[in-house]
Amino acid sequence: MNIDGITQGIVLDHIAAGRSMEIYHLLHLDQLDCCVAIIKNVRSSKMGRKDIIKIDQNIEINLDVLGYIDPNITVNVIENGTLVGKKKLTLPTSLTNVISCSNPRCITTTEQECDQIFHLADPETGLYRCAYCDTAYKGHKKS
Repeated sequence: MNIDGITQGIVLDHIAAGRSMEIYHLLHLDQLDCCVAIIKNVRSSKMGRKDIIKIDQNIEINLDVLGYIDPNITVNVIENGTLVGKKKLTLPTSLTNVISCSNPRCITTTEQECDQIFHLADPETGLYRCAYCDTAYKGHKKS
């Protein structure tokens, strides 16, 4: 299969196989007015299999969402057909309105206008805790 390169835009590489659609929805890429290519199950010597997302426009990407989903994703910025920047991700120290608290007694459950804020409690396991009630939420980090 031949996949064309892009001249302007962003390439999200090293996505764990099968996770590209989750990223597509969480980053609201369906709302863009440009071409977005999702390439699934690409052979990779490093990962075995991986997904790739190509966005044919330079847009602002929420690096916290990407870092939360998988800090091993690489964000490549392309201009005039050339790689001009590469961003490595880390687990974000704080997440706002990305995940929801599961505690039915948490204020975020009863007060709808309250932001869902989580802080990274354990970087090794990807454990986040609700800023209001301290409920634990296990992130996407692989063991």
